[in-house]
Amino acid sequence: MSTADESRPVREEDDFNAEAMTGWLREHADAFRDDLVGTPEVRQFPGGASNLTYLLRYPARELILRRPPAGAKARGAHDMRREHVIQRALAPVYPYVARMVALCQDESVIGSDFYVMERIDGTILRKELPFELSATEASTLCEHAWEALVRLHSVDVSAVPELAELGRGEGYVARQVAGWTDRLSRAATDDLGDWRSVTGWLQAHQPMDVGQCLIHNDWRFDNMVLDPTDRLRVRGVLDWEMATVGDPLMDLGGALAYWIQADDDDFFQAFRRQPTTAPGMWTRDQVVRWYAERTGLEVTPARWRFYEVFGLFRLGVICQQIWYRYFHGQTHNEAYARFGPAVAYLESRCRALVAADGAG
Repeated sequence: MSTADESRPVREEDDFNAEAMTGWLREHADAFRDDLVGTPEVRQFPGGASNLTYLLRYPARELILRRPPAGAKARGAHDMRREHVIQRALAPVYPYVARMVALCQDESVIGSDFYVMERIDGTILRKELPFELSATEASTLCEHAWEALVRLHSVDVSAVPELAELGRGEGYVARQVAGWTDRLSRAATDDLGDWRSVTGWLQAHQPMDVGQCLIHNDWRFDNMVLDPTDRLRVRGVLDWEMATVGDPLMDLGGALAYWIQADDDDFFQAFRRQPTTAPGMWTRDQVVRWYAERTGLEVTPARWRFYEVFGLFRLGVICQQIWYRYFHGQTHNEAYARFGPAVAYLESRCRALVAADGAG
């Protein structure tokens, strides 16, 4: 399975003028001009509920186009220039990013900003494994995936000006708690539950930053491309929309909010988007312990609770922002209909963790 195999016809609401896009690209992508013959076949990838991703299939080359969705957007999100600059700056110091082709900030071309990059060929894991893995192989895959995150967190951002500019100094945890709480209030719908006990607990229990490094902020198997010749190794990392300079444990907490394990309840199992319940896949506790040992950070279960609650809260806000667009008819993608119930579930999961802290 490659990244091209799961592309689909473009949804009507997400279509754009491929001829106009190609005309602009020929003028601005000198190194690729000879390969941009004719109007490409354009297909859309089903993954992701934020920025949209397309396959541009020219006779001599396949490229990837990223653009924002239609409808209202969260402030500061969907910034194509930022996403493009991060990957371009990161490429020399981190081996898992695609080569950038061009950035367009002229909305008259296709109706929005967009950027184009080379396609990284390989396997992207979705809900179920597309191939057989032994338990030992699944464990090795986990190690390689989390090692790629450790390598990202080890990048010296101070040596790369474009990355250093992303940093806002100490106080990342506090800014995140305040920022995501504000995003939740601005995405409120009539059916939103009462999150005040969760946001209040996060405000009261936030720790000091443990470090400042480049963080991905959306670390999942479906944002990784596995090497086609060695399916246990990571070849590329995708979707840098939310990458920034911040606290590495906040990145880990956000990643593990998506990491469903075999003993989770039925609703959380239905929420699974990665094959993390397969035999041999690590549990969340195993990931935390491995990461702590690998990085030298002290992460006790009591200390980890904050990052776990924050990760689930943040995921709840992301789901609510998507649900807001669907609720108000800004998108008609029926896949988004499930996000309302997901928000309510994540609220209850956060409440349970907060209550357990009080009981302890």
